[in-house]
Formats: sequence, C-alpha cells, structure tokens
Amino acid sequence: MLRKSISVFVMLVTFLNIGYSQNSMIYTHENVEFNRAKELYKDQQYLSAFTLFKKVNDNTKSLETESDCAYYVAICALKLEHENGEDLMQKFIKNYPNSNKNSLAYKDVSDFYFNSEKYKDALTWLQKMNTSSLNRDEIERFNFMKAYCYFSQKNVKEATPLFEKVVNSKTYGSQAKYYLGFMEYEVDNYKKANTYFEAVDDEKKYKEKMGYFQADMNFKLGNFQKAIDLGKVSLNKGDATEKSELNKIIGESYFNLNKYTEAIPYLEQYKGKKGKWNNTDYYLLGYAHYKKNDFESAISQFSKIISGNDSVAQNAYYHLGESYMKLDRKQEAFNAFKNASEMEFEPKIQEDAYYNYAKISYEIGNPYASTPEVLTNFKTKYPNNPNNTEIDQLLINSYVTSKNYKDALVLLEKNKRTVNKETYQKVLFYRGLELFTDSFYTEASFLFVKSILENRNPTIQSRATFWHAETEYVLEKFEDAATHFNIFLNLPESKNTIENKNVLYHLGYTYFKLKNYENAITQFDSYIKTNPTDKAKLNDAYLRMADAQFVTAKYWPALESYNKVIGFKLIDTDYASFQKAICYGFINKTDTKIEELNAFIKNFPKSKYRTDVLFELANTYTNNDKTDLALTTFDLLIKEQNNGIYTSKALLRQGLIYSNTKKPELALAKFKKVVADFPKTQESLEAVTAAKEIYVNSGRVEEYATWVRTLNFVNVTDAELDNTTYEAAEKQYEMNNSKGALTGFVSYIKSFPNGINSLKANFYAAQLYFGDNQSNKSIIHYEYVINQPACEYTEQSLARLCEIYLKNNDYKNAIPVLKRLETEGNFPQNISYAQSNLMRAYYEEKQYENALNYTEKILNNPKIDEKIKYDAQIVIARSAIKTNDEAKAKTAYLKLLKAKGELGAEAHYYDAYFKNKEGKYDASNKVIAKINKDFQGYKYFGVKALLIMAKNQYALKDSYSAIYILENIIKNFSEYQDVVEEAKTTLDAYKQEESKTNSSVEN
Repeated sequence: MLRKSISVFVMLVTFLNIGYSQNSMIYTHENVEFNRAKELYKDQQYLSAFTLFKKVNDNTKSLETESDCAYYVAICALKLEHENGEDLMQKFIKNYPNSNKNSLAYKDVSDFYFNSEKYKDALTWLQKMNTSSLNRDEIERFNFMKAYCYFSQKNVKEATPLFEKVVNSKTYGSQAKYYLGFMEYEVDNYKKANTYFEAVDDEKKYKEKMGYFQADMNFKLGNFQKAIDLGKVSLNKGDATEKSELNKIIGESYFNLNKYTEAIPYLEQYKGKKGKWNNTDYYLLGYAHYKKNDFESAISQFSKIISGNDSVAQNAYYHLGESYMKLDRKQEAFNAFKNASEMEFEPKIQEDAYYNYAKISYEIGNPYASTPEVLTNFKTKYPNNPNNTEIDQLLINSYVTSKNYKDALVLLEKNKRTVNKETYQKVLFYRGLELFTDSFYTEASFLFVKSILENRNPTIQSRATFWHAETEYVLEKFEDAATHFNIFLNLPESKNTIENKNVLYHLGYTYFKLKNYENAITQFDSYIKTNPTDKAKLNDAYLRMADAQFVTAKYWPALESYNKVIGFKLIDTDYASFQKAICYGFINKTDTKIEELNAFIKNFPKSKYRTDVLFELANTYTNNDKTDLALTTFDLLIKEQNNGIYTSKALLRQGLIYSNTKKPELALAKFKKVVADFPKTQESLEAVTAAKEIYVNSGRVEEYATWVRTLNFVNVTDAELDNTTYEAAEKQYEMNNSKGALTGFVSYIKSFPNGINSLKANFYAAQLYFGDNQSNKSIIHYEYVINQPACEYTEQSLARLCEIYLKNNDYKNAIPVLKRLETEGNFPQNISYAQSNLMRAYYEEKQYENALNYTEKILNNPKIDEKIKYDAQIVIARSAIKTNDEAKAKTAYLKLLKAKGELGAEAHYYDAYFKNKEGKYDASNKVIAKINKDFQGYKYFGVKALLIMAKNQYALKDSYSAIYILENIIKNFSEYQDVVEEAKTTLDAYKQEESKTNSSVEN
C-alpha cells in the first residue's frame, strides 16, 4: 500500500485572562504622580506610564517607591517591546530581592512572552519561578503554560507529564487532552490518540480540528471507508492546508479501495507539501488514470517521477512503459522499460520490464547497447523465462536486423561454436558493405571473402562475391576483379540479387582497365541489351564500348556507339563528338573529319577537349597540304592555350611548315621560341635539330654554334655521352627492370642535372619511386617536372604529387598543386579529382568560403561521380555549420538523407537537429528512431541524437524521459566528452526546474 504521512495543523492555544490572586497593598504615602502613573499603566498607556514612573524614580527618596517604580519601568519596557525590557526586569530582581513585586515579575514576564507567542523566552522565565507560594489555580496555569512551551519546541518528553498534571482541570483539561492526543497521533499511537480526542469530541472548537486527524488516523489504520466519511465531513471546515491534506486522504482511501474513478478528483486537488508533490503522489494519480485506460493522462503523471530509486518508481516506470506501448510510442516505452529493468526492488516487475526492453530493442534499435547483446543477457539472466523461445528467434534475426554489424560481429566471433552459421555469414557480408561505403576497402574485402567461405546462404554468397570483385576493382586488382565478377555470373543465385543488373557494366569496365578491349566490348554490349533503366550508366556503357571499339580499329561500330552517346544528350557529348571526328579520319573521310572538328569548335566553345580538337584539326590541315589553314589554327591554339601542353608542339609544327615551304627565317623564329620557352622538352630537342639543318643548309654553321652554346641543356661535346647514359637507363625501364632503371635514371640526373634528357629522367625516376611505395622520394623528381614548361609529363606529375600530399594529409602543399592540376589538366577525370580534393583540402584547412566555392563547381559538373557530389553536399553542410549558416546547412543535409554509412548517420542527425529547432519535436524523434534503428554502428551521431531526443521530450512535457536519457548519456558515453558536457549542463537545468514542483527531485 502506498501512502505518505501528512503534517499536522498546530492549533495555537487560547488563554483565558486568569491572573494570580494578590494581597491588597496598603500604600503608606500619598504620592500623586506615582498613583497617576499606576492609573496610566492600568489604562494600558504604557509609554506615558513608563515616562512618569522613570520621573518618580529619579526624584523619590523612598526605597519602596523606588523598587516599585523600577518594576513598572521594566514591565512597561517589555510591553513597549524595548530591546532592554528584559534586562531592566533582570536588574529589578537583582537590585530589589526583597520587593513584594519580585515573584510577580517572573509571572508578568512569562505571561507577556507567552501571550506574545515567544514560547522559548516564556519558558526561560517559567523555569526560574518559585511556585511554593502559588495556589491551586496558579499551579494549574503554571503547569499548562510550561507544558505548552515545551510542546511548541517539540519536546514531547517534558510536555507530556505537565499536560497530564492538568488533564482533569476544568480550565485547562480539554486543551491538555487535545495536545496529548495530538502528540500520540504524531508518533502513530492512534489508539491512545483517539481516546484523548474522543474525550473532547463534543467541544465545537476542537471538533473541527480533530476531523482531519481522525480521518488521517483511520486512513493509516486501514479503515479507508471511515477515513473517506470523516474526511468529507471535515473537507469544508479546515483551512487551505487541511483541505489539501484531506483531499489526499480521501483520494488515497478510494485508491486503496480500487475505486480509481472516485479517487482521481480528490488526488488532483492535493496541493502537495509546500506546493510540491513527491514521486508517490504522481504515481497514485498516474496509476489511477492507467487503471481507467486513460493512458495519456497516466503518462503525464508517471513522466513527472524523476530519478526515482525505490519500488514506487520501479512500478511507475513499468506502467509508464505499458502506457506508452498502448499508444504505440515504442521509443518512449523503451526508456521506461529499460529503467524498470535496472531496478531490483520487485524482481517480477524487473524481469517483465527486461523482457519488454529486449523485445523493443529488437524492434526499434538500441542506442546504448547492441540488440544481440541485450537479448543474450536476458537469456543468461532469466534462463527459465517462458518467452525464451521467442527471444531465441529474435536473437538470431537481431544480428542482421539491428544493423549494428560491427558490434554484432564481435559477439558472433566470441561465440563461434554456438552461433547460427548463416547469421554469421550475413553479418560478415553487411559489415563488409559498411566498410566499403566508408572507403575501408582492404578490410571490406577480407570480410567478403570470409562471408563467401561460410557458404550457407547462396544469395549472400553471391552478393559477397560481387562486392569482393568490386573491392578488388577499387584496389586496382583488375585481374582478380574480372575473375570474381565472372564467378558471380556463374553462381545460380546471382540472377536473384540486386547486384545482377549492373554486373556486366562493372565487368566491362574491368576488362577495359585490363586493356582487354574485345571482352570489354562484349560485356558492355551485353549490358546495353538488358535495357537498363539507369540512363547515366547506359550512356557511359556506350561511351566505353565505343572507346574499346576505337582502340581495336572497329571504327564504323565506334561511330555508331559515339552517335548513341551524342543522341542521349546527357554527359560526355563533347568527347563523343571529338572521337567521332577522329573515326572519320581513320576511314579515309578526311573532309568529313574536318567538318566534324569545325562543328565541334562551334558547338562546344568551353569544352576541355577544345585544345585537343584545335591541335588535331591543325595537324589534319597540315597533312592535307592546307598550310594556311593549319598555321591559322595553330595560332588560335597557341593564343587560347597560353603555354599549355600543346603550345610547344604547335610552335614546332609551325616551324616545320615554314621550313618545308622554304621560309627558313620564319621557321628559325618558331624553333628558337620553342627552345627558349620550353627548354629540355622533346619538342625543344627536335627544334634544335631542325634549326641545325637550316643553318647547315644555308652555310651558317658558326651562327648555329654561337646560338647552341647559349643553351644549357645542349652540350655539343657531351651530347653523345648524355644520350648514351640516358638510353642505358631507358633500356632497363623498357625491359621492366625497375631496380636497374631507377639506379640508371638517378645516376643520369646526378651526372647531367641539366642534361638533354633530364626532364624524362626525373619523370621516370619519380614513377619508379612511386611504384615502389617510396612516394616521398618521388616528390623531388615530380616537382622538377612540374617546374619545367608544360609537356606531356606535366599533368601526370601534378596528379601524382597531389596524391602523395593528400595521402600525407599535407593540405598546405597539396592546394597549390591541385590548383595547377585543375587549370592545366586536359583529362576531365583529373580536373574532377583536383576540384573534389581542393574542396576537401580547403575544408580541412578551415578555409570554408573557398571550400564552398569548389562545392558549386562540383555540383554544376554533370560528369562528377555521385559519391563526390555527396562529398560536396557534406562540405557545404559542415562549412555552413562552422560559419553558422544553418539555413544552407539544412538544405545540404536534406540532400544527403539517402546517403549510407557515416554520412547517412550525420545527415539524419542534422535533420533531427533542425526539426528540434523548428519545434517539430515528434518529427525530430521519428528521425532519431531511424538513427537508432538503421545507423547503430555510428555511435557518435547516435549519442548526439539522444541529446536532441532529451530536449524533444522535455519540450513535450515528458520530464522523466528527458532526464533519464541525459543520465544515461552521462553514464554510458564518457568517450564523447563534448556530448557528455552538454548533457550535464542540460540535466542540471532540467532538474532545477523540476525541483520547483517535485520534492523528490534533488537539484
């Protein structure tokens, strides 16, 4: 039975104005002023009397008059509440010990303090009184006053015998019985208390007060109906405090009689102690609503029971969980059942709560522990629970459905002997997918292989085979990737997997990477014939098939495939148009080729392939003796490219045209510009050779010799040694003797730092170091290459340097190289690579504005991979958060809600965050429930989401859930210190607020 004792109303005693009998005083003097002062005192004009008595005292020569005046001055001072009143009386007693008013002084001072309700002061004087001369009535008054003074100080031991001395007094007997009854009531001695109360029951002034006490006593004795009857009689007679307590007595009495409907209105009228309810008060009202199936009202009361730690709280939390379940609010029920399951006051309640907690964990996910772990612990703790058959099935399924594959795998590895092998195979596979999504390819590949080897579920085995092949492809193990894609195709269950629709596309790309173009064509063609719905992939399949056809000299089929891409009008239309023009050249349709190239220049003025097209067009004009058009086109290319990769080639070809058309001076001018602007390149070496021929043919050898001596990379006397040294290293390179080639190139660079072949030697040395996993040693050689005028090695060197710097997280050095790659690169994939990594590098360097600029470039590029677009959105979102632009962050995160892995968890967290800020608390909680269910492997965002859920619950008036969640964050997630600190601050604020109305909450 749940109940709480109540405080009692302390009735102040009313005293009759009974004075002590006195002997008449015979005054022997006729002092007019003294008598006048006495009259003023009797008329209660204490200030005037005080002044006149002092005057008489100052002038009298009579010791008796002096002592009398001292007495009256002291008593007047007390009545006037002068600070020194008591001191004056003490002084009177000390100075006039033989005065006939000495004993009267004690009586008057104690009376004064008693009537002023200063019982402690009154008791001090009463204890000093000499009672030997008091008569019977005076003794009774003395005993009653002293008893009440002790009573007021809650000194029951001293008060009781004094009250008992006057219990039969006509004057004080009724009051004494009342207070004796009250003291017995206070110590729960209800039988004796009732005896005293019944003795004064017929007196009206006590009857009203005792109605409350008698109702409370009957309640505490279990006489609930009598408590109700007595309480209702007294309900309208007491003060506000008594009415509140009587409502509680009546309400709890109905509650204990299982009359919940009748109990509710009375329980609701209870005002609490000092305006505060405690946990039991909330439980009683909540349970009454619960029994009426009014679950919303039950929740509103149960949820006010904060941080309870007794059987009442355990019952409350259990029924709170049941109420939430009745309303299908499983997330809130989860917390309530978890809390009840952690308390040991009532074992049956604990066990049933644990069962519900485990079951809901399976259904909605568990942010605190992995669902398999919770289910396993339930079986261990309650091996004889009748629901264990159901728990067994949930446990098997939970390893997969919980989606917390990381923790599930740990549990399964610990229990390999008893674990369900098919479940183990599934978890291996899904954990592998998580790692693949988060770009941990090597680790993912290892798990896919383990899943394949389990060989329990054919579908999972097929899917694991596909993703194992995909990981090998990403890791550039193309031979292995091709093998496993083919194994996948030959598995019977592969046809029923979602991966089957794209496997031919992936296999085609794998063969393409292996330069096995015939097989690539076959796979892309087969994929196209499956009529894929993904138009972007279909477009790309036609494009790669066309490239494979082009490489294998199947120009007519290539033309058809390129035309398909052009017809789709999706992406890479410019590239397909360029390749189409090239095809016409190979099938001897030169005029058509020229038409197509000119059409390209008109149709794609901003294409990255424009310089390639101009160069190809100029060369085509040259090869067809249209030299003027060739020279004009080369001029346009040189103007537009501004020292790009084709500039040196264009200048060289112009020089050769002039040389072949007998314009030697114009030719020399072009050759010398190549040498001056692009030293050490292959074009500069060819230019020197071509110029030499003009000088020799015109008999100007000395002029040639003078000029060539100015070139630091051409030494006529050492040229043969230079070339011989380089060719020796190059020969080793061509024979795939990497070690010998590297030694040779390094030796060459040391011997000829500015030699004819120094550019190529540095590039090949860098490539060999890079290929041997000595990337840091390659940096100096790649830097040498990129610091020379643009050449055929520039772009690849820029890309490699970027890769090295980014791998080392050296964003400061990476940024300028990435910017060069972006502006100087000719391959679209390199430009995309540069832009995506510039975005990332600027973000890591906290240059958020620059990062945002690059996100726009990426999102506006239709050729960018979807994963990179996701990366752009996340950079937008995170940069916006860092710069407090929450509107932009919200838009970006909404676009990421379909993302998987950690990115998906982060996007959903911010979706919940923004919904909370907008006051959409229920909607925010639904998102958090999804995080708990679908992203259990990403604890950080799960814990941050719990913090938001706590704020949502508090805003929804569910104080219990809010505080319970915060306490669990603090208790369980110390590794996330930033979240824990915010949880502590929030918890303190909530508890402080709740303590204003709930006395059970400790702040």
